[in-house]
Amino acid sequence: MAMRVKIGLGSCGMAAGARQTQTALDEALAAAGSTLRSERTGCIGLCFAEPLVEVVDAESGQNWFYGRVDAAAAARIATEHVLGGQVQEDLLLTPDELHFLQSQQRIALRNCGVIDPENIEHYIERGGYQALRQAVCDLTPEQIIDTVKISGLRGRGGAGFPTWFKWDACRKAEGDIKYVICNADEGDPGAFMDRSVLESDPYSVLEGMAIAARAIGSSQGVIYVRAEYPLSIHRLELAMQAARERGFLGQNIFGSGWDFDIYIKAGAGAFVCGEETALLASLEGERGMPRLKPPFPAQKGFWQRPSNINNVETFANVAWIINNGGEAFAAMGTETSKGTKVFALAGKIKRGGLVEVPMGITLREVIFDIGGGIKGDGEFKAVQMGGPSGGCIPASLLDTPVDYESISQTGAIMGSGGMIIMDEGTCMVDMARFFLDFTQKESCGKCIHCRIGTKRMLEILERITRGEGKPGDVELLQDLGRQIQAGSLCGLGASAPNPALSTIRYFADEYRAHIEEHKCPSHSCRPLLQYHIKPEKCRGCSLCARKCPVGAISGELREVFVIDMGKCIKCGNCAASCRFDAVEVL
Repeated sequence: MAMRVKIGLGSCGMAAGARQTQTALDEALAAAGSTLRSERTGCIGLCFAEPLVEVVDAESGQNWFYGRVDAAAAARIATEHVLGGQVQEDLLLTPDELHFLQSQQRIALRNCGVIDPENIEHYIERGGYQALRQAVCDLTPEQIIDTVKISGLRGRGGAGFPTWFKWDACRKAEGDIKYVICNADEGDPGAFMDRSVLESDPYSVLEGMAIAARAIGSSQGVIYVRAEYPLSIHRLELAMQAARERGFLGQNIFGSGWDFDIYIKAGAGAFVCGEETALLASLEGERGMPRLKPPFPAQKGFWQRPSNINNVETFANVAWIINNGGEAFAAMGTETSKGTKVFALAGKIKRGGLVEVPMGITLREVIFDIGGGIKGDGEFKAVQMGGPSGGCIPASLLDTPVDYESISQTGAIMGSGGMIIMDEGTCMVDMARFFLDFTQKESCGKCIHCRIGTKRMLEILERITRGEGKPGDVELLQDLGRQIQAGSLCGLGASAPNPALSTIRYFADEYRAHIEEHKCPSHSCRPLLQYHIKPEKCRGCSLCARKCPVGAISGELREVFVIDMGKCIKCGNCAASCRFDAVEVL
């Protein structure tokens, strides 16, 4: 039986120990006298089960997924299954865990975890660069744009602007020099969609960019990627070099007389550079600060030349659309939100990872059917969508369809696709404070509303979480939020108040508890916590007193101990160490 062994070597896999897993597996194969060695793949999305090993019967195509594979398990898989033919049932992912993968519909992620991201032949074997050949040799630029228009593809970077419209505007703009720019400046906390695609299938992004360039009449492309993504940059560079060697990038592509090449710009990590005009400023060597629009980048962009900017996921869809037709993509999703969308599931969820689902699926299906529900079987409280620019969607709206319009109506935004899941242990006031702290620090400072307004909102939220909230604070937050939305120059400022405004909208009772009662219902805001030892449960063992770093707990052995809240620093050691559940948090 001819076998292949694949190991997920994306950042998530390597962080979980996949390099050691690969070494152990290959050493076991070599020790047994086999010439077979493991194959590299990127992230297939099962991040919760990394390190991941897939064994494939090369003849029948049957495969087996092994999860959480350490060095010992890798050696076992190599000797017993790969060489011995005996499936190691106890190491396999369960059917419930595999449901995470089987319930998806993959277009942008079609090659992720399947091909070797450092071997262009794998991509070509799966039809890679056939769409570019068709776009260059068989289609006119107008036909390319029309196909994208029929597909209904909207920008996957957050705003959801029709992709074809951008391309058409750029094509019609006056100018001999035009640019195609890929926005890979993924800065949302908890988001890792772009990173995973670039690490796992850089070729689809390059091919999508080349097709866009052919459509608008460009000969130069730029990928603006976070410097914090070294593996993405490395694999992009390898993919570009391989494409040049085979004539997919460079001069006279497919003998057409058309030239197109791409280079990489590593960004310094400023969140605001995800905004397209700030990105352009950074590309030009200036400080990343937004510009007034109009003119739009399609008219005057990079170096004042017409420029088309799309994000990683948008470009990753393009080759599939050209190969399969715009109608095939439009057949998925909803009337106004066509196709599929990639989401990064993070936070208090059992199966965190990367998923791609048809637009129109409900939040409940994504979080509970695919993601498996709340970690520790806790109670779902909210999901933050759209990152710092988004908002919190409560449990009462779990049946909201995932499309641009429906998500916007909740007060959140689709964003690039991050979903941070929260359970009942999350304080929504503190969550708003966290995101305002992020956006306030990331503000470029160009406009007063964002620079000063986010600072004032953050100060109020910090006071509230310290127990120093005042009557009228909620109304002041709302008023400041509306003014910041109306007066900010770019999308970062205009959306910065969203986390606070959405939590006030859906969790007003938590704000009241913090301000009026000086209590945190979720027991998350440390300054508001009170510790009390229940007399009926205390056994007088003294363990809590011994664990207290400031001597705030006193008592005699086999007697009830007490906590002096005047001395207590609220570290939580007493509650964590008590074996009798005698310490309660109020």
